[in-house]
Amino acid sequence: MAVSLAATMLLAAPVSAINPLPTPSPSPGSYGLEATKRQPAPTTKATISTPVSGGSYTDSPITVSGLCTNDLIVQVYDNGVLVGAINCQNGSFSLQVSLFTGDNEISVTQFDDLGQASPDSNHITLSYNNADFQAFGTLITLTSNYGRRAANPGDTLAWPLQLSGGTGPYALSIDWGDGKPPQLVSQPLAGEFNITHVYSQSGIYHVSIKVTDVNGVSAFLQVVAVANGKPTAGSTVSNASGGTTTLTQTKILWVPLIVGFVLLIPTYWLGRRSELFILHRQLEKSQENYKEL
Repeated sequence: MAVSLAATMLLAAPVSAINPLPTPSPSPGSYGLEATKRQPAPTTKATISTPVSGGSYTDSPITVSGLCTNDLIVQVYDNGVLVGAINCQNGSFSLQVSLFTGDNEISVTQFDDLGQASPDSNHITLSYNNADFQAFGTLITLTSNYGRRAANPGDTLAWPLQLSGGTGPYALSIDWGDGKPPQLVSQPLAGEFNITHVYSQSGIYHVSIKVTDVNGVSAFLQVVAVANGKPTAGSTVSNASGGTTTLTQTKILWVPLIVGFVLLIPTYWLGRRSELFILHRQLEKSQENYKEL
């Protein structure tokens, strides 16, 4: 009965998760309970306000800004490739993104904390004439398959990146958004590699990554990192927002054994009161039968 009551209390509480994490191993003397969160997917489109479609640029990165739904993650795509991500605050977003040489078709998609996508925004087309490309004959592209990743505070957050073009070795400067000095990393060759960081406090952080090759050609990428848990003072919180499609995410909650004992105390007390009541009734009935005799 105690376990059932604990399960009812926990399943009634809201459970949220930014990214699916591996199910933790149970600690000794713990109960494994399953909690489920359901929410509709966002249906509102973000809108790109600037730049306007048809513009021509000779410098990169540029600033992309517009309107969005509060607390959703805004991911910017250029020619179908993720080039930046930021959380929506006060109904708007603004971030810098790198352009490809030639034509660029830019769009924005919003995501909630379960990774459910909204419809795409309006698409804008820009052209970029890269002076560095003319000088050195190659362009650097820095991207990732993830606009957002999560880890628990104190655990290592690994972020896969893809680097192409340019001439190695490459120098990376990574600002993890938590007030610590930028991380400097040397990458000898283009290709796939990971960057890592450990956050000490829960919250949502904007991560800015800049890569430069030996010729001084650069690329830029901004993404969103999440340190799970209740955010501390000064941290940014990302919450879910509306839509129509429902998606389910399940997490395992491990309840310490002491909780079970705490719940057993009132159960045991109620049981003892019931037994005493029945016993008194039986004694009273026996006394009445004795008087009748």
